[in-house]
Amino acid sequence: MDPGEAAILESSLRTFYRLFAPLQPLPAASPGRMNVIDHVRDMAAAGLHSNVRLLSSLLLTMSNNNPELFSPSQKYQLLVYHADSLFHDKEYRNAVSKYTMALQQKKALSKTSKVRPSTGNSASTPQSQCLPSEIEVKYKMAECYTMLKQDKDAIAILDGIPSRQRTPKINMMLANLYKKAGQERPSVTSYKEVLRQCPLALDAILGLLSLSVKGAEVASMTMNVIQTVPNLDWLSVWIKAYAFVHTGDNSRAINTICSLEKKSLLRDNVDLLGSLADLYFRAGDNKNSVLKFEQAQMLDPYLIKGMDVYGYLLAREGRLEDVENLGCRLFNISDQHAEPWVVSGCHSFYSKRYSRALYLGAKAIQLNSNSVQALLLKGAALRNMGRVQEAIIHFREAIRLAPCRLDCYEGLIECYLASNSIREAMVMANNVYKTLGANAQTLTLLATVCLEDPVTQEKAKTLLDKALTQRPDYIKAVVKKAELLSREQKYEDGIALLRNALANQSDCVLHRILGDFLVAVNEYQEAMDQYSIALSIFL
Repeated sequence: MDPGEAAILESSLRTFYRLFAPLQPLPAASPGRMNVIDHVRDMAAAGLHSNVRLLSSLLLTMSNNNPELFSPSQKYQLLVYHADSLFHDKEYRNAVSKYTMALQQKKALSKTSKVRPSTGNSASTPQSQCLPSEIEVKYKMAECYTMLKQDKDAIAILDGIPSRQRTPKINMMLANLYKKAGQERPSVTSYKEVLRQCPLALDAILGLLSLSVKGAEVASMTMNVIQTVPNLDWLSVWIKAYAFVHTGDNSRAINTICSLEKKSLLRDNVDLLGSLADLYFRAGDNKNSVLKFEQAQMLDPYLIKGMDVYGYLLAREGRLEDVENLGCRLFNISDQHAEPWVVSGCHSFYSKRYSRALYLGAKAIQLNSNSVQALLLKGAALRNMGRVQEAIIHFREAIRLAPCRLDCYEGLIECYLASNSIREAMVMANNVYKTLGANAQTLTLLATVCLEDPVTQEKAKTLLDKALTQRPDYIKAVVKKAELLSREQKYEDGIALLRNALANQSDCVLHRILGDFLVAVNEYQEAMDQYSIALSIFL
C-alpha cells in the first residue's frame, strides 16, 4: 500500500469513528472534566436556546438508540433542557409532551435509592449532580397549559404540588387561575400565601381586594414590612385607595389616589395616573379621564395599559384621526396585547364598520380573555349587527370580570331594550341602582329604562332631576332630560338646560340637540351655529 492510499484509509477510519463511536459506551470522564450534559446545561444557562434544542435533540436520539449511553439522571436533564428550548420557541404542546416524559423519567429515577453511574459520559462534577427541579418542571407545564387556554390542566398540575413545596410564583399562578375559574376561596388562600412569603407583592394585594377581602385585613398582612422598611409609609394609603376602587367607591378612591399622587416621592407615577384616569372614566368624568391618560402617555410614550379605554373615549368624542394614530402607535409598541386591537376596533365601530370592529374585538379577546374593553367592543358590534343574544353573553362576561363598571351594565341593558325586554332591563337597572348606590350614573341608567315605558315617565323625570342635582354637567343625564323635554315639547326649558350644561364644557351631542331645540323655536341662525360647532368637534 503506497503512502497516499494509507493516508486515505486512515482518514476514512477517523471519520467512521467520529460518526459511529458515540453510539458505543465511552470511558467515564475523568474527575473535573466536563461531559456533554454539562455543556448542554451551560448553554441553557447562557440562553442559547436554539443551540440547546439542536444538541439535546441529537443526544436524545442517541440515547434512544443506545439506552446505556446516558444515566437516568442525565436523560432526565436532557428532556428538561429540550422542553425548555421548545417552550422558548412557543411550541407549548410539544414542550408539555417533553416535560411529561421528563417527569416520568424522574419518577423512575426516584424509585432507585442510588443513581447508577452511566457506562459512558458519566458526570463527576458537583454541578452535574444538581438536577432540574421537578417543581419547576411542573410550573413550566402549567405555563404551557395557560398559553394553550387549558386552565383546568394548569390547575391540576399545580394542585399536585404539596402546599409546603409551593413557591410564591406557583401560589400566584394558582391564585389567578382559581380566580379566573370563579373559585374564590382557594384563590384567596393562595394570594394570602403569596403575601405571607412576599409581603410587598402588590398584585397579590390587588387580587385579594378584588375578591372582597377587607382593606384592613390586607393591610395587616403588610404591617411588619411597613414598620421595618424605610420609605413605605405610603403603602397603607395605597391599599386603602384600591380597597375603595374594588368596592366601587369611585369618589373616595379618586381623593385617596390624588393624595398619594401629590406626595413628592410618588408624583408623576404612571400607574397612579392610569388608575386615576380609569376612575374618572368609571365616574363618568370623561374630560378628566382623557387629561390623566394624556398626562400618563406623555410620561411614558410606550404605555399600553389603559390605552384601550383612552381610545374608546377619543372615539366617542369623534376624534377618529387621533384614535387611528393611537392605534398605529400601539401596534408599533406591541401587537401581542389586546389594547391596540381594541383601539383599532373602536375606530371601526365609530366609523360604522361593525363587521371589522367585531373581528378586531375577537382578536383582542383571543390575546387577553380578561380584557373588559374588548368584550364591550365585541358586544356592541354584535348588538349593532342585530345579533343581540350573542352580545348579551359578552356583556354578562364583562360584568363578571368588572362588577363595579357601570358601562358593562349599560351595554347589557341596551341589549334588553333593543329586544324589547323592558322587564329584564328594569330588573337589571334596579339591581345596579341598589348595588352601586344612588349616584348620577345609576340614577340616569334607571331613568333611561323608565323612559321606555309610558307608565314610568314621571319616575324617569324625578330620577333625572336627582341626577342633575348631584352633577349638573353629567352629559348622559342632560341628554336624557332633553329627550324627555322634547317629548313634552318644552323647548324653552330644554334650551336653558342645554345652555347651562354647555357653559363649562363642549360636547358634540349637546350642541346638536341644542340646534334641534333652536329649530323648534324658529331660531334658525343660532341653530346653524350650534350644528357647525357640533360638526367641527366631530371632525
